[in-house]
Amino acid sequence: MPWTVPRPVPRRRGRPGLRVFAAAAALLGLAAALTAGRASGPARSSAAERTLTVATWNMCGVEQWNCRGTGSRAVKRGELEGLVNRSGARVVLLQEACAGDLETVRAALGRTWHTEFRPYTWRDASGRTSGVRCAEPGQGAAGFALLSSYRLSAVATVTAQQPTAGLRRGILCATIASRGLRVCTAHLSPRGSDRAHPDWELRDDQLRALAAAVPARRTVYGGDLNVDPPGPRNPSSWVWSGGPYRTHRECDQASASSRSGRATHLSGHKLDYLFTGLPRVRCTVRDTGASDHFALLLQVRTG
Repeated sequence: MPWTVPRPVPRRRGRPGLRVFAAAAALLGLAAALTAGRASGPARSSAAERTLTVATWNMCGVEQWNCRGTGSRAVKRGELEGLVNRSGARVVLLQEACAGDLETVRAALGRTWHTEFRPYTWRDASGRTSGVRCAEPGQGAAGFALLSSYRLSAVATVTAQQPTAGLRRGILCATIASRGLRVCTAHLSPRGSDRAHPDWELRDDQLRALAAAVPARRTVYGGDLNVDPPGPRNPSSWVWSGGPYRTHRECDQASASSRSGRATHLSGHKLDYLFTGLPRVRCTVRDTGASDHFALLLQVRTG
C-alpha cells in the first residue's frame, strides 16, 4: 500500500491548543501511514515467494543450424532479458544457446543471477569427440543451460543414451535450495540423430532418464524434447512410455488424462515442455520473434 507524508497544516491565527492539536494529528497520520506501509510490504513479498515462474526457450542461437534470419545476437539477448524483466521468469531453461551471449545476459541482469552451461559435442565415426562453436566471434561454444536468480547447487549432467556418431545433446539438472526445488533443462535427440544407426530411437531412454532424475513433487523440468505429445496422430507416442506424464503434469496439459498443448514451434508442432509435481497457476506460450521455437512459461505454487 503506497503512503504519502501528510501536507503541513497551514499556519493561522487561533488558540495555541488548536495548533498543537493539528500538529499532533498530522504526526499521528504519518505514523499510521508508515505502519500501514510496513505491514503491507512483507505481505506482498510473502505472496510473491509462494509462486515461481520458470521458462524454457530454444534460442536458435547457433546460426549454422538453420537459424539464419531468426534475429540478431542482440535481439536474442534482448528477448532473453525480456523473459526475466517483462515476463517475470526467475529460472530459464535454455537450448541452442551460445556461451558468450548467455554470459552477456547474466552480467546485464546483475550479480544475483547465476548460470550453468554445458556444451554440445560432435562425435565422428571414429569415436573422436569435438565441441560445437557458435558462428560469430565472441559467441563461444554452443550448448544448453540454466539461468537462475537463485544459487544453483548439486549441479549434474544426467546420463542418457546418446548417438554413437553425431550430435550429442543432453540433460542438465540443479537444485535451488532456497526454494526446495530441482530443475532440469533437456535437449533430446530426434530420430535420425545417430549417424551410425539412423533408425535407432533415443528419446524413449532419454525421457525415462529425465523423469527419473527429479523428485516426485518439488521439481520443474523440460526443454526442447523434440517430440510431439503422445496421441493418435503421433506415430512416436510410444517413446513417452514410462516418461514424464505418469508422475508429473505438463504446463499446457488441460487435465490429468489430457495430452493437450499449444504449438511451440513455427512448424505447428509442440516440441517444448515444462513438467512439474507442484500446483500449476498459469501457462503461457510466447512468440519472441527471435527463434523458430516459442518460449514456454509456467507459474507454479511453491509455498
